[in-house]
Amino acid sequence: MYQGRSKTSTIILEVVASQDLWIWHAFFGTPGSCNDINVLQRLPVFSDICEGRAPDVSFNVNRNTYNMGYYLTDGIYPKWATFIPAIKHPQTGKHKLFTKKQESYRKDVERAFGVLQARFAIIRQPGLAWSIEILWKIVMACIIMHNMIVEDERDGYLHYDASEFINDQPQNVVGSSNGNNNQPFPVRNGRLDRPNLSGYMANRNNVRDRETHIALKNDLVEHIWGRFGNE
Repeated sequence: MYQGRSKTSTIILEVVASQDLWIWHAFFGTPGSCNDINVLQRLPVFSDICEGRAPDVSFNVNRNTYNMGYYLTDGIYPKWATFIPAIKHPQTGKHKLFTKKQESYRKDVERAFGVLQARFAIIRQPGLAWSIEILWKIVMACIIMHNMIVEDERDGYLHYDASEFINDQPQNVVGSSNGNNNQPFPVRNGRLDRPNLSGYMANRNNVRDRETHIALKNDLVEHIWGRFGNE
């Protein structure tokens, strides 16, 4: 059941990571025989949006306003409003610059995996437990500790040497100045009511909207060209 494409027993860990190596979302337990699309159908990362529990998001790109965040992905993911892949075979200068920037920032998740494995030998080596629940607890515990370290030392993680994390503390890390500055931030008190079926389906369709995907991608191309086209 859990035999992967390499003919060995594997379980997939799917994460969302940012440039400072913070892991925002982790989903572990999918059989290794699944591809990215199968994993996408199982992961709960968009549940909060569909159920109306996600924080409000609003941003402007190229003078247009969008109300959902997006993830940088490779080309195998579907053309949803929440996925922005690189441009396959870019021809123009704008498209080449966008693809270069997109692929550069998409490597953040690979960097996060590299540090996670370098720091915790228990997940770098093959798992010895037969229980999926035990493996899940091990992986989640490592991710929680990883995020605690990143929160404390994230200023030194933008340029890292993975070898520094093996069996020792990072050598070239400075303390973080990003502590709580006692500034208020909006919170929602109480339990949020889930939307009815029509509201749920509307949110789901917004996530999967192809026209929004195309419009956002075009706006990002223009925005990046306007910012970095003269470099």
